[in-house]
Amino acid sequence: MLRAVGLSRVYGQGESAVVAVDRVDLDIPAGQLLAVTGPSGCGKSTLLHLLGGLDRADEGEVWLDGRRMDVLGERALARLRRRAVGFVHQDCHLMDELTAAENVELPALLAGDSPRYARRRAAALLDRVGLAERDRHLPSELSGGQRQRVALARALVNEPLVVFADEPTGNLDTAATHDVLRLFAELRAAGQTLVLVTHDERVAAIADRIVTLRDGAPAENTSLTAGGSELSTLLGWEE
Repeated sequence: MLRAVGLSRVYGQGESAVVAVDRVDLDIPAGQLLAVTGPSGCGKSTLLHLLGGLDRADEGEVWLDGRRMDVLGERALARLRRRAVGFVHQDCHLMDELTAAENVELPALLAGDSPRYARRRAAALLDRVGLAERDRHLPSELSGGQRQRVALARALVNEPLVVFADEPTGNLDTAATHDVLRLFAELRAAGQTLVLVTHDERVAAIADRIVTLRDGAPAENTSLTAGGSELSTLLGWEE
């Protein structure tokens, strides 16, 4: 589903140059939940942005569902992102002046779907994340966990091939984190391909596989047998 070959990203030049991602090779099959972990500044977010087409590599290739992304022009890349990629950010990045439903509808409208379809799709997704009754609320009227669930619904509205999440629980309390991770576990069980960046080992424990970065390069790969059904046990939380 998603492949990186020799992926590198350097910021700056000469003696001030910083290698954020260093010759990363990565294969992510369809339906896998991959967790990318590591200390602050190790290149996790940069790698996520390169894989999702939000940033361009200095070297290497990125392939999504058999199509090479890094050689696309800006317009073609933007079209591919709208239809094939969903993003969930730590700070949600919701539009403050739009309701929860309108935030979820927006990517579908930008992709050219009809308002009627976008409304129907948003309603179904807000119901899926447990926020059907909060659809007309503004982000300021929602809790942190609710805003993150709206962001997840928005990421799913165009039925993306891959959903990327950058520290999606970083600003949440324990209860809200549990709710959001349960949704990720349910998506994983339904066959959605996910790439999750986190510094929290408990969060990474829901993944099929963990890639740990050190100085922009993978330090180790670990296969996990744990799944969403054991989420509470894995995180050390009680139901």
